[in-house]
Amino acid sequence: MSNGDDETAASNGESTDEEPADEPVDTEAENDAESEEAATDAAPESDEANVTAPDTAEDGEQAGDDESDDETEAADADEAEAEEDGATADDLNARLDETESDLENAETEADLDEIDRSLDETESDLETVDFPEPDDGDEDEDAEDPRADLEDRISTIREDVEAQRGPYAEDVVGTVENAQTTVEESEWTDSGEEEAHAAVVTFLDASEEYVGHDADAGDDLDAAADALGTVADAVESADLDADDDAETIEGLLEAAETLEDDLEAAEVWDDLTVQEQLDYKGFYDVLTNENRKDFPAEWNAAKIHAAEGNVEMVVFALEKVGSEFMEEYIIDILYNLGSDAEPAFDVMHQRAQKRDKGPIKVLGKIGDDRAIETLHDFIDGDGDAALQKVTLRSLGAIGSPESVQPVANRLDADNSEIRSSAARSLGLLGDTRAIDPLSDVLESDESDEVRASAAWALRQIGTEEAFDEAAKYADDRAYLVQAEAEKATGY
Repeated sequence: MSNGDDETAASNGESTDEEPADEPVDTEAENDAESEEAATDAAPESDEANVTAPDTAEDGEQAGDDESDDETEAADADEAEAEEDGATADDLNARLDETESDLENAETEADLDEIDRSLDETESDLETVDFPEPDDGDEDEDAEDPRADLEDRISTIREDVEAQRGPYAEDVVGTVENAQTTVEESEWTDSGEEEAHAAVVTFLDASEEYVGHDADAGDDLDAAADALGTVADAVESADLDADDDAETIEGLLEAAETLEDDLEAAEVWDDLTVQEQLDYKGFYDVLTNENRKDFPAEWNAAKIHAAEGNVEMVVFALEKVGSEFMEEYIIDILYNLGSDAEPAFDVMHQRAQKRDKGPIKVLGKIGDDRAIETLHDFIDGDGDAALQKVTLRSLGAIGSPESVQPVANRLDADNSEIRSSAARSLGLLGDTRAIDPLSDVLESDESDEVRASAAWALRQIGTEEAFDEAAKYADDRAYLVQAEAEKATGY
């Protein structure tokens, strides 16, 4: 227990030897203090958060700007690298601008040649430019393609250069030579001939103002065509320069083009209808009131011309009529004329080459050896049997010794009708070289019709040997063969 002094000392805060007793702790107060201290410590962090939040957004914008700047710098670096490596699209376009300006001011062929060289250089540089590839996801068809644009521009300028060149002396020569061919090959009417001749005369007078020549159109188109050839040679020999002789060349070309226009305007047969062409030739002149009753008129006119021996007029009608019916009718007229149809040979031979049976029959009637080479081709092989039969008959009718072997070869054809026609053709040919093969057919062919044809052919050959071979079968089991063989007996 303590005395009063001790209490006084304790109240005065003086130390005593005794340990002070533990004072009770106010836990609630202590917790409030810790909370207040924690709040105090957290307050600056909250303020710092409130301050730095806006800074975070600004940092994002700054990062975007930095990235954009990086891309721009990369693009600039690529462009700088492209400039170091070679020309750029802008550079090439600028050069093409200058080339177009040069073209506008070009006056001579040498100027145009220089422009061509410049385009060659630009085109060569274009091949070295490394344009960026379009993005794989870019499906825009209208997306720019700088390389294609430059190529198109170069191509257009080249076309403009070519359009600005000339004219040249070669242009004049080519135009005159074309006109010469027109004069020579066109099928002129009578009035068309006069117009064409007048056009040539006019050209000769006009061209003589620019180049010396002694061309004379004469009195007909043959002479007129020769005159045009003379002028073409004179122009070529003059050695005209596209720059120094530009006015001369332009004058000659103008005269030549006028000639072309005048020849185009002159009347040719194709300008007329078929009836006008026939009437122009006098095809209908043979018709009278009495014989006009037949229809069509061309039918009757063709028949009358054939009867009067006007084969050329019949052929002219054949060439002009477009009706298949009329063509067959006129070909039949020619067939019935026989050898008198000889003026129609060329037309018939040309049509026969198309394997047309009607003209082939006519050729047989005409009997001209010029046809046999063509006809031999038609009996080679086992093709169209009807065509071969017609051809074999025509070859027999023509009667050329050169046909014996090709015809005899068809005695082995698979088709019995072809074999029969070949045998009869050999009979018409009448060559003794055919006796042996015909005798073999008569002896061994499986077709009685073919054997009968062989017997007939032997009789046509008509020598004693041929008759004897045929007569051997006078008692043949087949009546067809027997009938032909009996005719060979008694000779």
